[in-house]
Amino acid sequence: MSAAVRAGVVGVGYLGAFHADKYATLSDVDLIAVADIDVQRAHAVAARCHTEALTDYRALFDRVDCISLAVPTPLHFPLAREFLAHGIDVLVEKPMTTSSADGRALVDAAEAGRRILQVGHLERFNPAIRALAPIITQPRFIECHRLAPFVERGTDVDVILDLMIHDLDVILSLVDADVQSVEAVGVPVLSESSDIANARLRFTNGCIANITASRVALKRERKIRLFQADTYVSVDYGEKHVRICRRLPTANGPSITVEEHALGEGDALFDEIEHFVHAVRTRQRPLVDGRTALRALAVAERIRDSLETA
Repeated sequence: MSAAVRAGVVGVGYLGAFHADKYATLSDVDLIAVADIDVQRAHAVAARCHTEALTDYRALFDRVDCISLAVPTPLHFPLAREFLAHGIDVLVEKPMTTSSADGRALVDAAEAGRRILQVGHLERFNPAIRALAPIITQPRFIECHRLAPFVERGTDVDVILDLMIHDLDVILSLVDADVQSVEAVGVPVLSESSDIANARLRFTNGCIANITASRVALKRERKIRLFQADTYVSVDYGEKHVRICRRLPTANGPSITVEEHALGEGDALFDEIEHFVHAVRTRQRPLVDGRTALRALAVAERIRDSLETA
């Protein structure tokens, strides 16, 4: 593909509007249009991005090579499947779908049509997480806290699919083993589904992950701590700060070294969308394709099932 990639954005609420902004800044992308059922919102984002506003997403079918899909989660599956069926590559926001059965069907549709299906697990493009790859080789214990104040946006699903799914994806990318068992507890506070949840995962290689997610916290916090035989790593996603403690052998016995790294601001969403456009152009498998996202979705489903049987 030598010409500009023709892109569209479906759903330009809080997050979708940012998607449109990023596409509009890419020199090798032509943002054809944005679509939203809210006419005023569609026109406001379109004006800002110097593109066309649509209220019917189907008007994009014959006009774009790829789309970002940032609609409410229950619409991810039917709309993504429709775009894939029309030969259009899809970047769908997380969670990919509301169930692993729908997720598998979406993956099958993408693979049958040889389409790119990327899922918006944004933390994979966070510079703090990228810094972990060469350091974490055999984690034995992982602890995550992802806390946020309550907002109406995202409450069409529980906190597991809304927030915890981020950490599930990151953990599964770092632990080279399957999940053996799940224990979980969740509490609805301000919505009808769980707004705060804790899950304890045991992997077949013995690694334990303890994950807490809340969308009813007084302040925002996104942290992960990882322990392995000779290394402890603490990551603050928000501050983009990494602390690495290593045990080193010396003539007088082991000693501990501490490294502090400030990783700078970066722009994870821009990097994610640029990565998607590159996959569309080169037909290369994206970092978080449908099958990768399906693993996190399947574990999220096991956690939800554990809540229901507790």
